[in-house]
Amino acid sequence: MNRMAGISTKVYHGDVFLGDAEMFLPPFKDQNQNQNQTQTQNFPLGNSREVRISHLSPQSERCPPLSILQTISPFAVRFKLQAKSITTHPLLHRFYLSCFQEYKSAVLVGGEEELHLVAMPSKVEKVSCFWCCAVQQPGLYGSCLYMLNTRCLSIVFDLDETLIVANTMKSFEDKIDALSRKIDAEDDPLRVSGMSAELKRYIEDRDLLRQFVETDSVALDSTKLPVQHEEALSAVQDQQRILRPVIRLPDKNVVLTRINPEIRDTSVFVRLRPAWEDLRSYLTAKGRKRFEVYVCTMAERDYALEMWRLLDPGSHLINSKELLDRVVCVKPGLKKSLQTVFREGVCHPKMAMVIDDRLQVWDEKDQPRVHVVPAFTPYYAPQAETANAVPVLCVARNVACNVRGGFFREFDETMLRKIFEVCYESDVTDLPYSPDVSDYLLSEEYNSKDAPIPEGINGAEVDRRINGLANHGDDRQMQPVAASRYPDDEAAAIRTSTGNRIAQSEGGSHVGAVPSLSITVLQEIARRCDSKVEFRSTVKNLQFSVEVLFSNDKIGIGMGKTREEAQLQAAEHALHNLASYYLSYVAPISGGLRNDLDKSSNGFLEDATTSHDHLPKS
Repeated sequence: MNRMAGISTKVYHGDVFLGDAEMFLPPFKDQNQNQNQTQTQNFPLGNSREVRISHLSPQSERCPPLSILQTISPFAVRFKLQAKSITTHPLLHRFYLSCFQEYKSAVLVGGEEELHLVAMPSKVEKVSCFWCCAVQQPGLYGSCLYMLNTRCLSIVFDLDETLIVANTMKSFEDKIDALSRKIDAEDDPLRVSGMSAELKRYIEDRDLLRQFVETDSVALDSTKLPVQHEEALSAVQDQQRILRPVIRLPDKNVVLTRINPEIRDTSVFVRLRPAWEDLRSYLTAKGRKRFEVYVCTMAERDYALEMWRLLDPGSHLINSKELLDRVVCVKPGLKKSLQTVFREGVCHPKMAMVIDDRLQVWDEKDQPRVHVVPAFTPYYAPQAETANAVPVLCVARNVACNVRGGFFREFDETMLRKIFEVCYESDVTDLPYSPDVSDYLLSEEYNSKDAPIPEGINGAEVDRRINGLANHGDDRQMQPVAASRYPDDEAAAIRTSTGNRIAQSEGGSHVGAVPSLSITVLQEIARRCDSKVEFRSTVKNLQFSVEVLFSNDKIGIGMGKTREEAQLQAAEHALHNLASYYLSYVAPISGGLRNDLDKSSNGFLEDATTSHDHLPKS
């Protein structure tokens, strides 16, 4: 190797001197003697010309340190370090071998960034050499090391109208009053019928909540159900444990609770979204964490903590010791952001996905990582949750499964393989592209033009009652009911609620339902076949390429200027191929089937969205 002069430095581990080394700053390919003086002025660790190691990172089980650093801080190599002599400084060489063999990095002291020394293989034998990579947040390396070793990502949930809809007596009364006035002013019988059915659902639930408020019990099917007292964590009372009166009606996906046990007006009627158990079971299947779980909501804190406790009563998704840190409440009017959720360096945003019913409430840079679900509307359109072959939260479960599978397939089969080919002499540009959750998500906002007003409280009303303040209504709850909220037929309402929208492209052609539908159908076919479907995304020459894998076999591919375009093309290609395979199989049995299937884009698409006879109940 042609040895070029670098900046002479001394390397210490704590107070122990390990040896002398030379530091090379970028651009590494053009270093020479004449640059040495300029580089000294830009020494990244101050003017002491010393490299002091504070501590070693935790040992990695399967991922070399460079792969972790490239994932959370890509192409952030600050300098290269090479020992001057192995024979005269054996301690530095032993330290190098220990880091190299045990998959540990050395964390440096000083500087605005957290700097990690990574022991690198070299084309020259018996050379102790390192790359120094920067991480923006202290602690982020250790958190992501654990996640990558255990094949775990993060998932962030919104609460209201994503997983639950909650109402107090006041919000029920507001909605009943608004709907009654609307019915009185309406002449269209169809609209009156739809609003009357919604009004009836509100009244029935309000009456159950009134029983809970007044008697600490509810009468259901001639059976009186008393409250059960459940232990909960209070954010209002200095994080003390309190006993809340609760009635659970699992057959109805309903829970009645009281945010402040001492104030009956804080009683809340909560509807849990159907298929939540399916999604929850996937996240913690067989005791293994597939995702680290967080909550980000605009609701008040004590309300948010209680809503999450109802969703995760056994603390299986979020450990009780981590609950206060993992339930993040954002003030109304501010944007949600993954940087806020992971403010303590517990995860990198590119390793996280979001489940929310609204896209625009998230910071723009996080929106590609949001899986948008249709708003939960149990009063306006209760049939919406069962109108499709796959319930909304089962689709979310399938999306999470595909995101995790695609991310770690890219990490294992592409990134790790290329990382093992990188050596000390390589240029930083030789580092591979690192996977991002956004590579495997199709972000789309559901058309809310005809959507109903919010069906539940936002937590502020409960908070005012907790603090003993008079409540004269919530601006959010007192919005007038829009006339466009009631379409001419209930089927149209269901289509709007489930997000099967028809959008107009600039040229006027209809697009919209197909992207999510094609992918959903592929996932449903895989589920019926006890298999799985994955999307693998790459970027080449500013073009996105997406491959569809079915039981590890490639069945479709798509190219496009955007990831969404490529993924849609790949999904449609895969469905056509599956249809062709199916036709070739059944042709000897039923010659007339081909003509029937050719009338649509593919037979599987029609079958999976219209036939529910053989679907297991979720």
